[in-house]
Amino acid sequence: MSTLSCAFQETAVYGEHIWFETNVSGDFCYVGEQNCMAKLLQKPLSRRKCAACKIIVHTPCIEQLEKINFRCKPSFRESGSRNVREPIVVRHHWVHRRRQEGKCRQCGKGFQQKFAFHSKEIVAISCSWCKQAYHSKVSCFMLQHIEEPCSLGAHAAVVVPPTWILRVRRPQNPMKSSKKKKRTSFKRKSSKKGAEEGRWKPFVIKPMPAPLMKPLLVFVNPRSGGNQGAKIIQSFMWYLNPRQVFDLSQGGPKEALELYRKVHNLRILACGGDGTVGWILSILDQLRLNPPPPVAILPLGTGNDLARTLNWGGGYTDEPLSKILSHVEDGNIVQLDRWNLHVEANPEANPEEKDETAADKLPLDVFNNYFSLGFDARVTLEFHESREANPEKFNSRFRNKMFYAGTAFSDFLTGSSKDLAKHVKLVCDGVDLTPKIQDLKPQCLVFLNIPRYCAGTMPWGNPGEHHDFEPQRHDDGCIEVIGFTMTSLAALQVGGHGERLCQCRQVVLTTSKAIPMQVDGEPCKLAASCIHISLRNQANMVQKTKRRNSMPLLNDQQPVPERLRIRVSRISMRDYEALHYDKEKLKEASVPLGIIVVPGDSDLELCRTQIERLQEEGDGAKPKTLSSQKLSPKWCFLDSTTADRFYRIDRAQEHLNYVTEISQDELYVLDPELVITQTVGTSPAMPDLVDSSATPPGHHFAFPSSSSSPPCSPAPSTDAELCLLHKDDLIEAAKSGNFSKFQELHRAGRDLMVRDSSGRTVLHHAVISGSKDIVKYIIENAPSEILDATEEENGETSLHQAAALRHRTICHYIVEAGASLMKTDLQGDTPKHRAEKANDPDLAAYLENRQHYQMIQREDQETAV
Repeated sequence: MSTLSCAFQETAVYGEHIWFETNVSGDFCYVGEQNCMAKLLQKPLSRRKCAACKIIVHTPCIEQLEKINFRCKPSFRESGSRNVREPIVVRHHWVHRRRQEGKCRQCGKGFQQKFAFHSKEIVAISCSWCKQAYHSKVSCFMLQHIEEPCSLGAHAAVVVPPTWILRVRRPQNPMKSSKKKKRTSFKRKSSKKGAEEGRWKPFVIKPMPAPLMKPLLVFVNPRSGGNQGAKIIQSFMWYLNPRQVFDLSQGGPKEALELYRKVHNLRILACGGDGTVGWILSILDQLRLNPPPPVAILPLGTGNDLARTLNWGGGYTDEPLSKILSHVEDGNIVQLDRWNLHVEANPEANPEEKDETAADKLPLDVFNNYFSLGFDARVTLEFHESREANPEKFNSRFRNKMFYAGTAFSDFLTGSSKDLAKHVKLVCDGVDLTPKIQDLKPQCLVFLNIPRYCAGTMPWGNPGEHHDFEPQRHDDGCIEVIGFTMTSLAALQVGGHGERLCQCRQVVLTTSKAIPMQVDGEPCKLAASCIHISLRNQANMVQKTKRRNSMPLLNDQQPVPERLRIRVSRISMRDYEALHYDKEKLKEASVPLGIIVVPGDSDLELCRTQIERLQEEGDGAKPKTLSSQKLSPKWCFLDSTTADRFYRIDRAQEHLNYVTEISQDELYVLDPELVITQTVGTSPAMPDLVDSSATPPGHHFAFPSSSSSPPCSPAPSTDAELCLLHKDDLIEAAKSGNFSKFQELHRAGRDLMVRDSSGRTVLHHAVISGSKDIVKYIIENAPSEILDATEEENGETSLHQAAALRHRTICHYIVEAGASLMKTDLQGDTPKHRAEKANDPDLAAYLENRQHYQMIQREDQETAV
């Protein structure tokens, strides 16, 4: 298996696949049925997926893949006279696909998706470089496509072409030269050759002149912010050349930066926390690259204050990496001040105050964000020591923040930082501020370089609040000095700020005892010292900016209309998590909110004020329906324009997004506290004028204060026998598999959530009858609770019964709709166990793989919180 650590070693194999373990099921082994070991052995085997070309094979079938000579997209070229003289172009890397999103480049039609258990048909041929895809038939994919040059796709400007990366031959051993040459000049030549041998590297980068290119190096810290990095590495290897993507746990960034140091217009994407960014900037300092490449940030850490300052947001959620690559390419280059920390022992310190556990130097000698001492550093130090002792307990952003909160509260109760002012002396630009410190009695001192601190707060205050000082900037050569009492620290999270002490260019800080300190989140307890702070240099950074490159048309208007009249709909968190990969169903599940009118060049900040004003105007004017239910304070915008799915917009980045960039005909917002049980697939298109008092067809609401109608009828009825008759009608239609009758009864008002006397739902009965049409109809139209509903006798869900009856297609429908694969019946069996008992190993393997995938998804959702 190829790994990132050996990617540039002499043993690298041309066209080698980059295998990762995968739980993906439902895709056939790429070697084909005749060569597949799983087929020959008739048992499930572990699978591997190539990150660079996305083919899937069983682990034992990798050898078979080599025999049929299917190589991955080549990420470098071999040296040699023939290769050098040939025209340097990149060829397409064509791969057969049984599943393909998008449309055929030739005929413009979509690709038919086949059901996993039944389909052996190749529906598409696509290039793993440029992502172009064609139908797998002669009329669409023609012979001339095979050898034509590849454009490298939408992100060609940031992709390092494989033609730039050259593997060179090892210099010839001087011992093989002639005896005559050895006698005459052995000593001189051997020393020269020895030096060459020491400098020799198996790979060199030979970039071609390309002024419009901005080649990108991606560095990923897989341990930052809940371990999201592993998936991100694989995704970037798909979009880019795998040899421009580096795992920082495999040796750090230095070797890669040295290799690419001569590439013109180079950019860097640091995927991790602020500490990861600082690490890369320090290596750039060591290498003295001129000019230093600008660094963009994909925030994976806990605080991400530098990422927030440069508009990259407070943490990566679900924005497509394709869009992030576009932002990196289009971003502006700005400067970031970096500050030296020079530490000397304090010779005047009282020997009795000496702490044997204290360090005599700081963990870093430079900072980009802040340097602080006192309360906040003590909390960070305790977190750091606990994480070092038990790393497995700190693998999610949410748990990390909860630990910070608990440690801070404990420190607050003990008051361990309250005497900080007695042990520090502060001189800024030659002015002694020690008396001011003693008056204030702060429990924390912060030397701040950027506006953000402590996961997004603004301790210097908002712009315009500090009239006695210059506006705060990250490129002005000045540092802000702020004192915090416990009261101002508590107020920080609700918009407060600390005591602004000064803005300066030089600091001398003297401590008389060991005090906890931290440098950009790296904590330690420092012995009594004299610390000098001075400007080190300025780093080039990439700042995310507003984009106006591809404005979609909205409401059939010109690209920048004077006024936009745009409809707003909202989506619940439950629907979003279940359906955000199915755009059409998610649109159908949305609830009309109203119409806003905004200028054509509005950003989302302006749209937010209009939407909130719309809420205020409607408050109390209409009866309480889903449309008039007030938005919760945590709502956010959704981008509905990407090809494959919706994704959330970070609230801190709303000023960077034009409304026309995230919406084509309707504006969608995500409300995590919206109370709704929807019937997906039956809601009509939103009318031009929204009557928010009307109940959209296909939706059932849950308001604590409202009275509910009997479940068997859309209107209240006192006729209990008629209600029971209605239930029997629907259940009997499901039992008999009469799809047209079942559909007719539901449209007449019968409720799909009815149960018989043993607690079986209509879905249970449809599964038992084996009616695929009715099962599919129920899934599309009933609330999702029906998927995991259990009957009373054995505690079985409909998926348990489908697995026991070996209904493969029905199992697939129910699983893909979101049913739980971990739910057990009264005997403790999962659906996988029921398939095994029914002697269907293929179905059991499918359910097991989907069960693993579901567990991973749940972990990811927890991490994203």
